[in-house]
Amino acid sequence: MSIVIENVSKRFDQVQALKDVSFTLEEGKIYGLLGRNGAGKSTLLNVLTQRIFPDGGSVTVDGEPIEGNDRALSKLYLMSEKLYYPENMKVKDAFKWSRVFYPEFDWEFAWNLAGAFQLNTGAKVSKLSTGYSSIFKIVVALSTNAPYVLLDEPVLGLDANHRDLFYKTLLARYAERPFTAVISTHLIEEISHLIEDVVILHHGQVLEKVPLICEIYCNEREKYYRSIVESNPSQAKFLRGWLNRLERNRALI
Repeated sequence: MSIVIENVSKRFDQVQALKDVSFTLEEGKIYGLLGRNGAGKSTLLNVLTQRIFPDGGSVTVDGEPIEGNDRALSKLYLMSEKLYYPENMKVKDAFKWSRVFYPEFDWEFAWNLAGAFQLNTGAKVSKLSTGYSSIFKIVVALSTNAPYVLLDEPVLGLDANHRDLFYKTLLARYAERPFTAVISTHLIEEISHLIEDVVILHHGQVLEKVPLICEIYCNEREKYYRSIVESNPSQAKFLRGWLNRLERNRALI
């Protein structure tokens, strides 16, 4: 079970956005997709979900090519910077429509998370502020129960408290029902305690893809997971597995 990207390229006029990009996103991991603005992160995520068609290369999801394949594409959800909702659609109606396209959409979880973020479900999606627009998209993304959730700059416009709530919710959701998450961001330090693997794009090419086995990252994730275990005993079994993995990573340093 994985997403396999092989030799994907994409050019916009004179700009080579992606060049022979190849790597694999494995099942049940939280990835960081890192790179400067213009490195090709958003283009790559849009290629994976066929919102943009590549000039060359291939993408498969669980062994199936994505081209014209609704079954393969239904396993992916992309939270992008743009909103693709009718101008007059309200948040609560967007939840209902999300359930049409993602039958396992968790309605109860969406409402509870909206409450935790103090998101007005009666507001029009198009009228939300930048921060609450991000919150709305986070709620939908984490409620779809899609096997692969792609998050493009998910904390855009969020204050520190809301960012922390997002990170904790993502980890708790992952603990309940593991899935593959890809977080595209430039806030590397903030997500270092979450991600297990990184893909670094530079001028449209994969610069590096390595496990995060650096001691500083191990320490940060360990402290974070232990704090979660103390406050959420029900997640202790899952998080102990992560801590054991960190210990194995240390042996590789």
